[in-house]
Amino acid sequence: MGIEFISDLSIEKVEASKISNVDFSDLKFGKVFTDHMFFCDFKNGEWQKPRIEPYAPMTMEPSARVFHYGQAVFEGMKAYKDDNGKIFMFRPEQNLDRINKSAARLAMPEFPKDYFFEGLETLLKMDSDWIKPGVGNSLYIRPFVIATEPAISASPAEEYRFIIICSPAQAYYSEPVRVTIAQKYSRSADGGVGFAKAAGNYAAQFYPTKLAQQKGFQQVIWTDANTHEYLEEAGTMNIFFRIDDKLITAPTNDRILDGITRKSLIDIAKDLNIECEVRPIRVDEIKEAARAGRLKEIFGAGTAAVISPVFGFEHDNETFELPKLDETYGSLLKSHLLNIQHNLAEDIHNWRYEVR
Repeated sequence: MGIEFISDLSIEKVEASKISNVDFSDLKFGKVFTDHMFFCDFKNGEWQKPRIEPYAPMTMEPSARVFHYGQAVFEGMKAYKDDNGKIFMFRPEQNLDRINKSAARLAMPEFPKDYFFEGLETLLKMDSDWIKPGVGNSLYIRPFVIATEPAISASPAEEYRFIIICSPAQAYYSEPVRVTIAQKYSRSADGGVGFAKAAGNYAAQFYPTKLAQQKGFQQVIWTDANTHEYLEEAGTMNIFFRIDDKLITAPTNDRILDGITRKSLIDIAKDLNIECEVRPIRVDEIKEAARAGRLKEIFGAGTAAVISPVFGFEHDNETFELPKLDETYGSLLKSHLLNIQHNLAEDIHNWRYEVR
């Protein structure tokens, strides 16, 4: 990637690691954090000296603009360790590109590539004991940017903080998921910030998801905001449908997140000679396929779970159950992707990034 690392990264190590207090056999996702964190402040029109310090609470002014106008973007990525102790990330440059696109959409400064990669690699090496080998185990990495300037006038901030925190994660096995297809609420709209990982996008989903859960469904499949006729995403994930032996997923646009797992699965499907169409998908098409017995699978795709299968869905007071298959495209694609991420399979696309 041609990255030239900086030389002024300030590092303060913890006096004693807290890792011995962690039960790695019983991790709740996103609840436990490693010993250190990376951060860098933006002031006077430029990024300041980056730092790695012990993970700890931060002090901020109550008037920090992030609390009032929602200037906050984030990413989700993972690090993996193979049986030889080597550490890998998966397509990390895609995460940096996407958080910078998200930041630009919210009038926030983009973060330099050299600062990002040296800070992240140094952080992973310092907390390497938190990355456990084994397929499915990983270290979840959360980069994010917030507006820190103390001012409550409605305009972009002039001060920001870029932060990376890490949380160990186990193999993710979700309970059977049943979903409802949105007919009223929308995740995003044309010209909005749906393509960005803006914090407010996710907050806005919580209420309609709560309503769905009250009806006995775990998640919502979002539809287009204009007509609610086209399927777009599932919960916080991209969505795939299998009709007969063909996979279909919606194209990305300014309403849909350009998921890194999504695009990787499309490429793996092509490698496996699985036909995969990227095109608009009508709700009626999926319902008709389900009635005819041609709808074989629905699954969400994202960093945390990789693939989350859907076992049934509801729309307009009509419910559908999907068939129980011995072999699924979802499980096949997930297995291939995990083997690449954990250095157990050939990486013909050069997606793995070794932390040296």
